[in-house]
Amino acid sequence: MRDPYEVLGVRRDASADDIKKAYRQLAKKLHPDLNPGNAKAAAQFKDVSAAYDLLSDADKRARFDRGEIDASGAETRPRSSYRSYAESPGGAKYGAGAGFDPGDIFEDLFGRSRGWGRSSIKTRGADVSYELTVDFIEAANGAKKRLTLPDGRTLDVTIPAGAEDGQQLRLRGQGTAGLGGGPSGDAYIEIHVADHPLFKRKDADIHVELPVTLTEAVLGGKITVPTIDGPVTMTVPKGSNTGSTLRLRGKGVPAKKGGPRGDQYVHLQVVLPDPADPAVEKFVGEWKRDYDVRGKLGLPK
Repeated sequence: MRDPYEVLGVRRDASADDIKKAYRQLAKKLHPDLNPGNAKAAAQFKDVSAAYDLLSDADKRARFDRGEIDASGAETRPRSSYRSYAESPGGAKYGAGAGFDPGDIFEDLFGRSRGWGRSSIKTRGADVSYELTVDFIEAANGAKKRLTLPDGRTLDVTIPAGAEDGQQLRLRGQGTAGLGGGPSGDAYIEIHVADHPLFKRKDADIHVELPVTLTEAVLGGKITVPTIDGPVTMTVPKGSNTGSTLRLRGKGVPAKKGGPRGDQYVHLQVVLPDPADPAVEKFVGEWKRDYDVRGKLGLPK
């Protein structure tokens, strides 16, 4: 396998943040979901993920730098040279009477010496890290998502209601398989929440800027308002203005640990007809009543 520093394009003295940044840039570029049917990109994504898995773990990185493990994370067990078999105790050379077993050389070279072959050593598998982008409403209400891994496997991920951007989920036993019957590592999924054209989140509350007509603002009336649970009906009070804010209780994001849901705040935006309505122009021209709208700003009428 290639040197993990080379795969990520970072220096050997790169900081943990530099390594994470390099991985995220490459992962977004090479992810199989963004390159369907591209075998080369899938192979590169697999190499990038393996390199990040090794270098993001401080202990593994240190062991790799010391030459104790290779780029795949496997132990670099020292091999005996032929000279260790060249002479037996007492100075005897190769020979049947020297107590030398030719099979020992092959067993040692291939890691199957008598003690090694029957070893009960168990090694836990490596943890792996992935990123998953979800829609705003999926993050708010919770959802089931399927993540395609570089090797073609899939992981079914449960997005909890109220998930936040940057939140990390842990899937136990979904990392690299262990050795010698050891347990598998874990998979860590970093959630990224996509922007929504209408909804903006602040803590557990949701904010929406909603256009209303001049008639609805002046005379009031019932309008339909979008929420993460679907549309609802809300009453606009008479004399509402741009910036007027209405609250829908319990229509925000579900709180963590079973707490109450947040609220949704609807900020009204009064919009004139487009194109201009001659009847409105005529009415305003005849009305011509002045009223102070800038006095609170310390400005003249």
